[in-house]
Parts: sequence; structure tokens; C-alpha cells
Amino acid sequence: MSFEAAVHAKAIQLDHACLDMCAAAGSGHPTSALSLGHLVTVLLYHSMRWLPEHPRYPGSDRLVLSEGHAVPIIYAALADLGAMVGEGDEARPLTMNDVFTLREADSCLDGHPSPMEGVGFFDAATGSLGQGLSVAAGLGVAAKHDGLDKRIYCLIGDGEAREGQVAEALDFIIDQKLTNVLAIFNCNGYGQAGKVSPQQSPEVLVRKLEAIGFAVLDIDGHDPQAICGAFDKFIENQQSDQPTALVARTVKGWGVASMQGGGWHGKPAVGDALEQARAELKETGVGLTSALAGDELRIYPPTEHHPSEPVRSQPMSFEQAMKQYDMESIQKSGKLATRKAYGLALRVLGHANGDVFALDGDVSNSTFAEWFAHDEALSGRFRECKIAEQNMFSVAAGLSAAGKIPFCSTFSKFVTRGYDQIEMAINSGANIKIVGSHCGVSLAADGPSQMGLPDVAWFRAWTTTKNHRGNPGCYILQPADAYAAYALTLAMAEYHGVCYMRTARPDVEFIYNDTSEFTLGGLEVLTKGRDLLIVSAGYMVHECNKALDSLDKAGIDATLVDLYSIPFDREALLDLANENGGYVLTVEDNYGGGIGSAIADAVTDSGDAFTIQQLFVRQIPKSARDEPGILKLCGLHHEDITRTAAQMLGVVSV
Repeated sequence: MSFEAAVHAKAIQLDHACLDMCAAAGSGHPTSALSLGHLVTVLLYHSMRWLPEHPRYPGSDRLVLSEGHAVPIIYAALADLGAMVGEGDEARPLTMNDVFTLREADSCLDGHPSPMEGVGFFDAATGSLGQGLSVAAGLGVAAKHDGLDKRIYCLIGDGEAREGQVAEALDFIIDQKLTNVLAIFNCNGYGQAGKVSPQQSPEVLVRKLEAIGFAVLDIDGHDPQAICGAFDKFIENQQSDQPTALVARTVKGWGVASMQGGGWHGKPAVGDALEQARAELKETGVGLTSALAGDELRIYPPTEHHPSEPVRSQPMSFEQAMKQYDMESIQKSGKLATRKAYGLALRVLGHANGDVFALDGDVSNSTFAEWFAHDEALSGRFRECKIAEQNMFSVAAGLSAAGKIPFCSTFSKFVTRGYDQIEMAINSGANIKIVGSHCGVSLAADGPSQMGLPDVAWFRAWTTTKNHRGNPGCYILQPADAYAAYALTLAMAEYHGVCYMRTARPDVEFIYNDTSEFTLGGLEVLTKGRDLLIVSAGYMVHECNKALDSLDKAGIDATLVDLYSIPFDREALLDLANENGGYVLTVEDNYGGGIGSAIADAVTDSGDAFTIQQLFVRQIPKSARDEPGILKLCGLHHEDITRTAAQMLGVVSV
């Protein structure tokens, strides 16, 4: 049959499978899947260069399904092609029988795309709408950097195009001239509750995309020749500096009149409705698939890929790096901000590991990621993401999927904008590192709009669960000095998984030296006592150190622990608490739910009796002229720590 008839026939075959698998699951989004039938068919059976028997092949073109609820159409194609699923000895070809396991607890076919469940075709978990184009951009950045002739296609729903992150991603693609990324807007006219806004209509989307600099292709998304022609035009446009976008006008529930319009989103047809839908889809095919013999569908393999080994060497020590970059006078001063130590470590890592990328959100001169960006040998691996943190974290997920190690830095306050994106990166098994500068209340004068305060509690939730590899969902790292910040940055790069490190603005005294060792999950005993265990991290360790002098004068012999990592060694910490009479005081410059709660959980699980007092920020702070002023305002000054410790032990003469 002709190419056009072959596409119609294959799309209808896949559409039937979508109806059946959603009916078997009792849930799913068949009408969204049907709107993509022709686009997916032309992509997977003709335009994309890939290997069904090796879906993770590095040189293959990639497809990111941003509207993840439409995933049945991808599963149907993968099963029809016998694409490999699973890992290692458990890898096998997907079959059409497998599609009937959609959404079962022991099936690799999740309700939305998830590479960690065994479907290696996917690069990232999607379905939290609006994120896929940023992931595609990250894949595009990696391919462009590596000199790979690969194309990245991204399917985006018209309803999700309302998400602000889509606009962030489009701007980023223009900024970076990512002509290897094609944004495909599936304009079927309907969201979940009803029709999409006129602002997301095909006509308006075309004008918006043209206005921001895209070459826009506007087609019938069910016309095989128009689809193929659009993909060919995208390939041709790759030789220019202008990225391409495709607006495809489709029908939600194409081919099944009884399931079109509103009311069918996320609703499978079952029983008589399913039989009617199948009959209507079959009838739709009459006349579309009866052309004479001619061109047939064919999958083209990617160019053979022989990756070169990136640079790998042992990073310099902190003191070696200070000497290398003419910072010896600063080292001799005995003080350096942890944010600056991070910038130094990032630069050193860039030279030691060719897979390390740095991303920043227009604050690199504050996070000190600029030291990486301004290094001529490293600048090609720095990406300025501007004030668009959500896009930055999802771009990082795309870079991770391409085998890179992205470090994302911004103010810790602005990290909170990307919680959803970070969660999806964790779900994807991404290897991203997040650094939140200017954390806690030590920022002082700028006030609460710039302070990271609820971040520890949110990230701590991830420390209580395991990821797909059996490791903590995320590590929280809070270095107390420059040596710790430098060492923990290097440690993050060695670990495969998500880490969040908080760095602070003020210069602080050195506590450690190059012989100090820091590990994810570790802690450090700074002072050993017998009466009370004080546990802190980050900037507040220095305030606790000041309190030790006053406590010592009052006859209180306290132990001070730098709990620089969450999770931590629970057994070691509880042993220390027992050695100090079971009295534990936690001190942190963020809202509750952080260190104190983590230790309280450990105590509860142990079943032992302890007395715990938590000091943290218990009111929304305001500006103060300096660090002592803001600490007094929040009840975290060293005098407050001393007073609270004494009260716990019944000592009143402090």
C-alpha cells in the first residue's frame, strides 16, 4: 500500500490497542492517545532513527512524551515493534499481550511514562504536565555539546501549553539555538474539564511561537503526508540557527465519533461502548487503507555511535585549589563563605570530570557558579538558564538522561519553585545536584522573600524514602565551613542520585582541614562532652560553638555534632545521645521539619527514652541589619542556645 495508507493502517491498529489496553486496565486516557496515533506512527515507524532492540542507544533520536497521560499510544507502538524492556538478564521484547497489563502493580507499563520501571525508551518520568519540553532541551544541549547528529522530538498537549514552564523552555531553546529539538503541540482542543482556552488554540499558538522566534509548521495532525513533510522540514531547518516548532491540529478520540468532545478525558470505553468504539474505528479505516501497493513503513537506524571517553582525573584538594587559583591570602585569613567554596569545587570538578555541567538561574555571581562559567576550558559546559528555575531543573534531568552530571545553582528560596520538577527528576532516576545558596536566616538584611526556610523540611521528606536503586530519594547536605562545602561538592559528583546542598552568604571561620573526611550520610563530632548533645549544621554550627564557651563557664559539658548530612548514621547519633544523659538540643536556621524532626523520628523508632528540645525559626522573619540581629529576632542567637541548654538541665545561673 502507499505510505499514506500504511500510516493510516498502522495508526488505526495502534488505536485499537489503546482502546483495548485502557479497557483492560479500567482507566487511562484513550482519547488523548488516539489524537496522537498518526504523529506517533510517522515518528516511530519512519522519521525517527532508533533501534527497537536497543532503545537506550546513545546515538538514537529521542521522543519525550510531555503529555504523559497519552502513553498508551507509545506502549502500543513499542509492543508492535517488539522494543526491548527491562534491564540486564530480565530484558525482553515487549509484546502485544503485555499491553493488557497496563497499570498493573507488577507491570512495567505504568500509567504515565517512567524509565525506572523498565521502559528504557523513555528518558524521564512525565505526566506532571509542562515539563517534557525542558527535558527535551536538556537532551538537545547534551547532543549538541557531544557533536551527535540526533534529533529530539517532544509531544506537548495544547492544554499543558498553558503551563509557564513551557514558555521558559521555549525561551531557553531560542537562547541556546537548539535546532535539534522539535516542539510538537498536539492541538486536539480539549483539556480535562472542557475545551482549552482560546489562548491555546492552534491559531494563537502559531502566532506566539512565531513572535518569539520559531519557524512554525501548521499542519493537519492526521494527514500522513503533511506530518512526514513537517518532520522533513524540521530536519532541513537544523542547518539554520532558527529552532522549529510544529502545531498539529488533531481530534481527541480520532476515528471514534462516540468518544469525541468533552466528557471522555481519562475514561476508557468498556462493554457495549467499547464494541461501538471498535466498530467506529474500523469503519473510519475504510477508504483510508485501501490504496494500491507502494511505499511501506521503514524504521531507519541511527548513525553508529562511538563515544569518546570524557576527561577523568582526581580533583585537587581544597588547599591545592586555593593555591591554583591565587586564593592563598583568603586561605590565610581563615574565613570563606560556603557558597564560594562551592564555586571553587565546581570549577575543579569541571576540569577533573568532563561530564560535569553547570546550570544557574541568573545568580551565578552570587552562587559563584560564575567561576565555572568564566573558565575558558569549561564555559562550553555552562548553561545560563535565567530566572526560570523550573526549566533549569528539568533541563538538568534531560542532561542526566544523556549521561551528564548537572549541577544546578540558585538561591535556596528559589529552589522551592522547582519542587515538582525535582520530584519528577527523582522519579526519573536522574543524577542531578542542586545547590541552594543564601540559605536560612543568615541572609539577614534582604528579608524573608530571599531566605530559604521551608526547603529542609521538603527535601527531608525525600530522605525518608528509597529511590529505585535502594538509596535515599535525596541527600540533604549542609556544610558548616569551606572545607566541608568543597569536599561535599566532590562527594555529590561521585554519587549517582539527587543531592541538595545548602550554602550560605556570610564568610565563616574554618573548622576543618584537608584531612577531614566527609561522606554522604556522615556526621562529625566537633566537641565531646557528657551532659548534653547539641546537634546542628551549616551556619548554625558556628553559633553553637559560641554557646559552648558560656555553657562551659556554667559547668555544662556539652557535645557538639555537625550533622552535615540527612540521612545520617542513626546508631552513632543515638549512642552519643545516650552518652550525654539522653538530652538532645537541635539548632537550625530554617522552619521546622528538618534536623530536629529527623532526630525525633530516630528516637521514636529506637524506643529509648530521650529528652529533645528543638530550636528553629518559629516565626516569619523580617529584615535585620546583620546576622546577630536576625538570630536574636528568631531566638537562635548563641545566648538563646545557651539559655535553652541550661533550662533543659535545670541550670538557672547562666
